[in-house]
Amino acid sequence: MKLTEPQIQDLYAFTRQHFVEHYDLQTELVDHLANDIEEQWQNQPKLSFEDAKNKAFKKFGIFGFMDAIEQKQKAMNKRYRGYLWNELKKWFELPQIIGTIALFLMFYVAFSSKYTAILTMVFYVIISGWCIYKGTQLNRQFRRRKEISNKKWLLEELIFKQASGTSLIFISQMYNVFTIPDKFEINTLFLLLFSLAFTVLTLVNYISLKVIPSKAEKLLNETYPEFSL
Repeated sequence: MKLTEPQIQDLYAFTRQHFVEHYDLQTELVDHLANDIEEQWQNQPKLSFEDAKNKAFKKFGIFGFMDAIEQKQKAMNKRYRGYLWNELKKWFELPQIIGTIALFLMFYVAFSSKYTAILTMVFYVIISGWCIYKGTQLNRQFRRRKEISNKKWLLEELIFKQASGTSLIFISQMYNVFTIPDKFEINTLFLLLFSLAFTVLTLVNYISLKVIPSKAEKLLNETYPEFSL
């Protein structure tokens, strides 16, 4: 005995009622619940759909779908970090490494000059401003995509909203921006490390806010064969 289409839609609504927001996780849970219900019907053909559904749900434990949500989030965060790492590695390979070295030298020379404080603030304001602008733009784009598809995919949310969180790492270093001049005068190693950190954070923000979102359709279609905007 197979579930009907209205019953499948009921399961989707059931997952939403239990705080499962993302369509990809809803689909996985609906498949799991549907298989469980159909197995129950093989042994108890007269069992009602509601009773079978509740029995299937109870097997998830007292926390319901929360464990499944957490596991899915961890898996997708790991996938997103993989995309980020793969793109970052390209900037330390030819030919992109030329641009990485140039960016590092620009920061190093600027930070070791007598205009360290001014140039640091200029770089910081430009990069932070760009991050805020792109983060806001991506959030708006995400909302428009959701309105069009009427579905919320976990990886899609990470691609278009995780980037804003990444930029906060850069913005959170405001205190160091104000205190670096004194440190540079007595610690060359700190200057090298800070220039390298500025370089890496700049690349990470560029990848998060520009590169990965530009590949969103490809990544989403690879992850979700049923995905279409």
